[in-house]
Amino acid sequence: MQSELRTRLLQAFSEADGEFLSGQKLSETLGCSRTAVWKHIEDLRSEGYKLEAVRKRGYRITRKPDKISGNEIQLGLKTEFMGRHIHFEEVVASTQKIAHTLAGDGALEGTLVVADQQTEGRGRLARAWYSPKQTGVWMSMILKPEIPINKTPQLTLLTAVALIQAIEDVTGLTPEIKWPNDILINGRKAVGILTELQAEADRVHSVIIGVGINVNHTKEQFPEELQHIATSLAEETGQQIDRAKLIQSVMIRFEKLYKSYLSHGFKPVKLLWESYAISLNKKLIARTLQGTLRGRAAGIDDEGVLLLETDEGKLEKIYSADIEIQS
Repeated sequence: MQSELRTRLLQAFSEADGEFLSGQKLSETLGCSRTAVWKHIEDLRSEGYKLEAVRKRGYRITRKPDKISGNEIQLGLKTEFMGRHIHFEEVVASTQKIAHTLAGDGALEGTLVVADQQTEGRGRLARAWYSPKQTGVWMSMILKPEIPINKTPQLTLLTAVALIQAIEDVTGLTPEIKWPNDILINGRKAVGILTELQAEADRVHSVIIGVGINVNHTKEQFPEELQHIATSLAEETGQQIDRAKLIQSVMIRFEKLYKSYLSHGFKPVKLLWESYAISLNKKLIARTLQGTLRGRAAGIDDEGVLLLETDEGKLEKIYSADIEIQS
């Protein structure tokens, strides 16, 4: 209940757009006493919000804290269901682990798990994902789509498109996608996506999509072995990025694409994905569990599977692989 009231309070300030809100107005909006309103205002101040209080006019937020939190993300968030429920913690082992637990306990679709730091962040193939505090966006989204299990990899490609659109909105950068889930800026990795399922043989219960975005890292903050292959949005733009604003943009872009996908299928997503893909028509080395293939990336099919035209002229479908783009 306290969390819900806090969210409604922040939403009221957001909708006021810098104008004062009287204590009486806030009391009516929240359905609580003016004493309770004052307590919530003081709680916001303790979290780093700067609030101006003027007699007979009320309160307004003049500055938000320079940190990431559930409140920050929900302040001004304009979505129907994505990010409307947020589980935030300062430090976690992995947002994916928490999201799996919440999904199993009946969390609503669109629930977002966010952390300021992960100690056991991971990407595809159980690789570690460097997730230090106060630098990146480390989050997991809980989805409950009524789609066949074999369609769920399409959600990874949809997520990549939403992330690129959000990054464009917030930074002006134009990232590129390396199939299936790496987002690159100037050839270096800035974003990773990890999609996992909770499912039975014939039914999807939940899809958990983990996202890691290198936002405000400096080059020196990356481990030495990553400095030549990783980058951050701040490194590419030369300025600090508002992480909460970026997450809001991801939620808006993702929700729009996801609703379209559920209504109209994968084709509109496929066209957008191909417009951002760096690997199309490039010579590739695809390392799969069955062996290594070399050839040209001919595109993706209507299911989102990579089509590789081998050096021998055979068209191979690549469902999972490590991809190396040859210069």
